[in-house]
Order: sequence, then C-alpha cells, then structure tokens
Amino acid sequence: MELGMIGLGRMGGNMVQRLLQGGHRVVAYDRDQEAVKASEAAGAVGADSPEGLVGLLTPPRAVWIMVPVGDATEATIDSLIPLLSPGDVIMDGGNSNYKDTVRRGEKLREKGFHFMDVGTSGGIWGLKEGYGLMIGGEEEVFKLLEPLFQTLAPAPDKGYGYVGPTGAGHYVKMVHNGVEYGLMEAYAEGFELLEAKQEFNLDLAQIAEMWRYGTVVRSWLLDLAAEALREDPSLEGLEAYVEDTGEGRWAVQESIELAVPAPVIALSLQSRFRSRQGRPFGPRLLAALRNQFGGHAVKRAQ
Repeated sequence: MELGMIGLGRMGGNMVQRLLQGGHRVVAYDRDQEAVKASEAAGAVGADSPEGLVGLLTPPRAVWIMVPVGDATEATIDSLIPLLSPGDVIMDGGNSNYKDTVRRGEKLREKGFHFMDVGTSGGIWGLKEGYGLMIGGEEEVFKLLEPLFQTLAPAPDKGYGYVGPTGAGHYVKMVHNGVEYGLMEAYAEGFELLEAKQEFNLDLAQIAEMWRYGTVVRSWLLDLAAEALREDPSLEGLEAYVEDTGEGRWAVQESIELAVPAPVIALSLQSRFRSRQGRPFGPRLLAALRNQFGGHAVKRAQ
C-alpha cells in the first residue's frame, strides 16, 4: 500500500522509515527539503511540493498530515482540497482539537473526501517500539487503510484501533495525554519526596530501577525516569520549566463541559503553569498577607 506523508519532523520522518521497513511505498514532502532528502535516503519518493506529492500517488490517494496543530494543519488541508479527487483520503496524525477535527471532517465530506483522525502516541521512540494509534472516521476507510496502521503499530494485532466517528480518535488522544500529565506529575512528586529525605541518602536512580520490576507503579514512563536519573542523578542540568501543548487544557475544559471531575489532570496542568514562573506573584502575595495579619517573617528579594 502507498501513502503520501506531509510533515517530516522527527515523528513524521520516523513514521516514514517504519512504513518503508514494512514494505509500503511512501511519497514524502516537507517545506524543509533537507528533510525530504533524508526520507529519500531511507527509500521514500521525494516530492518538492504538495502538487508534486499528489501527482506521484495512485488514485484513490491517501495523504497523512504530520504538521503543527492549528493554522498549519488547517492551511495544509485547504491546500490539498483543489489537488485531490473525490474518494481520496486525508489523515491528520497531529494533536488537533477534536472539535476542529469534527468541523474539518464535515467540510471534507461535503466535497467528497474521506477524513480520518489518527491520535498518535510514541514520540521519538516510535520508530523502534511502534506507535499507539487511536483512529476515528469511517470504519470502512479504516479497514482499507489498516495495513498502514498495522505497520506503524507496535504489532499487527495490538496498539492501534478504530475508536469511532470523525473526531473520536483525537478525543481519545486528548484524554490519553491528560492521563499522561497526571502520571508524570505523580512520578515527579514522588521522587521529590524521596530526594527531600536527605538523612537516608536515597539513591533515586537505584529506586527507579527497582520499581521498574514487580511493583504496581511500573510503566514505560518509569523506565524513562530511571534512564533520566542514571544520566543525571541530581538533574542539575535542567530547569523546572515544563511546557504543555494543549491537550491537557482541552481535557480539563471537556471535564468542565461534561461535569465529569478530573482533579488529578487539572492539578497536573496547573503544576506545569507554575513551573514556568520564575517569581510567581501568588506565593509572594501569600507571604505578604501572613506578614500583614500576623506579623510573620518574610524573606526579602535580593
């Protein structure tokens, strides 16, 4: 089976390689022609434009988009509409907001196209370990494209699945990322407690390695924590600054709209916000209030 891939960043480029290893023909395009050359070196057919990519695919065509969410995704889809033919398939493998996905799906269906949303997890490890794929859209189109999903997944019978109509794939991925936020925050807080107990002189790398086997908290994220602590036990080389890419916010917003409590996800998102503040105003006001009503000591800024 062949596929057009637009967006050859680290994840998109690795996905191209995995598809090539699985025997698929891939036509690859990116605005960065060096990325295109890298995919060509791996065995893909390179294209110098979206028009060129579409022209190198055999109808009915399938084009997978791996570009930044928001305007870039919208512009890429809009650029493909006049180039493709009714019956062709566009797939969005990025972390788009599921509400945008539903809207885009309706627009494309009116024009005769199929649209699949593929929530994709795996990061930089996907080339080796495979990608988790949460797929929404028309089930018959999913079945047609299933050989591609089986190649990208960790195994032909696991790690991927059809989850529902257009938008469902990105919705499931949104919740997945919210859960990820909570898990990461729990590990971070736990290891901070261990690190704080200085009189025990605990070896955090040893504990992380020990926890990886037989315990109820073992996971791939713990495997990664163990690796990070082996490389830099004190983590002195890092700042406590954590970005978010939107999915956690959307998950929290969804919990509010559905009146479904999600306190762990919400608090883990708030923790990320706090990590980006060098001198947060709230705690300084808290110190000032204690000083005002109780005369409690404060620490003055230098």
